Amino acid sequence: MRKAIINRSTNETGVSAKLKIDGTGIYEIEAQLGFLTHMLCTFTKAGAFDLKMKIEGDLKVDQHHTIEDAGIVLGQAFKKALGDKKGINRAGYFVYPMDEALAVVAVDISGRPYLQFDARFKRRFCGDLDTDLLEDFFYGFASNLGANVVVRMPYGRSDHHKVEAIFKAFGKAMKTACSVDKRMVDEIPSTKGVI
Repeated sequence: MRKAIINRSTNETGVSAKLKIDGTGIYEIEAQLGFLTHMLCTFTKAGAFDLKMKIEGDLKVDQHHTIEDAGIVLGQAFKKALGDKKGINRAGYFVYPMDEALAVVAVDISGRPYLQFDARFKRRFCGDLDTDLLEDFFYGFASNLGANVVVRMPYGRSDHHKVEAIFKAFGKAMKTACSVDKRMVDEIPSTKGVI
């Protein structure tokens, strides 16, 4: 079973995650930010993972530590749950339309972290979520999983639709990247022999 439990406790945040990659989309997310909770539930359902997360942070300062650490812990959980990464597809992408918005997310679990993030929002806040910090969430995730992550938002009107399309595409892309190719079940998906 590809599962992981991660706990991160700092002077700024307390974030825990319990992840089962081969799940059915069951989620139990407790975050102090309603829109972040909604997006992580959306990600989990789109990827058919099972995810339980509790996210607390020093919101009296601002949202940065909380959102970044949520990405860090989620990346660590996937890294631990994937283990040696034998047999995984390794790469995945998804183009997700949501009404007038379109999001593109691509992932390569290569062991080499890198983030390309190109999404613009009309407002600083979507619900209670500071959209300026979405890039920090994905940077924390990519760095801690060891993955190349690309997020693109070519068009959209509603910031809500744009952010939600990103997280749905993210879930679908991760589902593909983490899925096992039965033809390669004992192989590391790299000519290097390691990831």
